[in-house]
Amino acid sequence: MQTRFLGKTVLVTGASAGIGEAIAVRFAQEGGSVVVNYSRNDAGAADTAEQVRRVHEAGGFGDAKVLVQKADVADEAAVAAMFDEVLREWGRLDVMINNAGIQKPSPSHESASEDFDRILGVNLRGCYLCCRAAIKHFLSRDGGGVIVNNSSVHEIIPKPEYLPYSVSKGGMENLTKTLALEYADRGIRVNAVGPGAIVTPINMNWINDPVAKGVVESHIPMGRAGESAEIAAVFAFLASDEASYITGQTLFACGGLTLFPEFRTTWSS
Repeated sequence: MQTRFLGKTVLVTGASAGIGEAIAVRFAQEGGSVVVNYSRNDAGAADTAEQVRRVHEAGGFGDAKVLVQKADVADEAAVAAMFDEVLREWGRLDVMINNAGIQKPSPSHESASEDFDRILGVNLRGCYLCCRAAIKHFLSRDGGGVIVNNSSVHEIIPKPEYLPYSVSKGGMENLTKTLALEYADRGIRVNAVGPGAIVTPINMNWINDPVAKGVVESHIPMGRAGESAEIAAVFAFLASDEASYITGQTLFACGGLTLFPEFRTTWSS
């Protein structure tokens, strides 16, 4: 394992489970100090923090730290308080990972407006609020900084009955590109990762059903769902100096879902 984040601090939103948990652990494995943000899952956040501590100890990263911060990223005051606490404790932030996200299925003509507002509030407004706070800090000191947003294949692929989720990820694409362009000449890089079907708690409805899992994986060109650790590795790459000339991009880690898999056969010819 590389140590690309020794001496660096990383804030991961939605880090109490799933991809966020894996991202927090991955940055810890590479020597980074990690802020574990979460909204509701106290036990999950505590478990992620303990994993980070164990990884730091096993890796001999005596100076690396972990900080747990409970904050709803859709709440502007809560985000401001979280950043104040992080900077008070650590003095700086180097990497901002916007991972927090929610979804709720519903036929679009029956969906509740409050669900639409809540999903966009967490997925898109929360990303914006954390990006804004991070960029203000990056501009206040030398060295710039890095933002990596957790998007989805549904940034570009429609997802019927998940309209607010799809809208939030489409908006995240433009947010990522706009911020990347605006701050490219000031040492700030902004990118996104677009996962496909990943084995996480949010997908347990099909993961634990062999028939449903088979249906899901039949649509994936690589023939399997991805693992959270595989996605975390992509975040670590984009946040590292190895990606120093990459900004404004979404890197899809989806097993080929964005390759129009229904065209694997020549049915259209």
